[in-house]
Amino acid sequence: MIRVLVVFVAVFLFYMEPVFGLLSPVSIGQEFYILVPRFLLIYLVFVAIYYNRKRAILFGVIFGLLYDVFFIDIIGLYTFIYPILIFTSVWVMRYIHLNVLTLSLLILLLLAGLESLLFVFNTIIGTTTLVFDEFLQLRLIPTMIANFVFVAVMGWFFKWLLVQRYEQKYHVNT
Repeated sequence: MIRVLVVFVAVFLFYMEPVFGLLSPVSIGQEFYILVPRFLLIYLVFVAIYYNRKRAILFGVIFGLLYDVFFIDIIGLYTFIYPILIFTSVWVMRYIHLNVLTLSLLILLLLAGLESLLFVFNTIIGTTTLVFDEFLQLRLIPTMIANFVFVAVMGWFFKWLLVQRYEQKYHVNT
């Protein structure tokens, strides 16, 4: 059952990102803040660290391609970026003590890198009108805060689910 649940959570988060994206932009005073949910990427990093790196990279390619097809017009952008970020997270966690707090901080750094990379790419091809200061204030910081709240709420569940699946697959407790 847990085997199916690992994939189901990924599919569920893939479909929930645009739903939460509808809540953005958020108006506070005279400013509009853009919140970009990156729930699936967060989950895939947890999969890579607590369950199976190869499976997480495969999920990254598949869901990255689906993200490219359904949500943006540039095929290959997320298909390339998701696996690279997953691989980077695995590489970094080899040198850092593994716990949910350090993984959460790494995820926030990866999300900042992802958003910055997408901003640079969109600036190069001319699909954004934001300058870097506006991007930082109106998109990056609110996105980081929103995704940090998601990690704080769901991180322990993701860890529990994936550790249970790992133990089930490799019969650790038997």
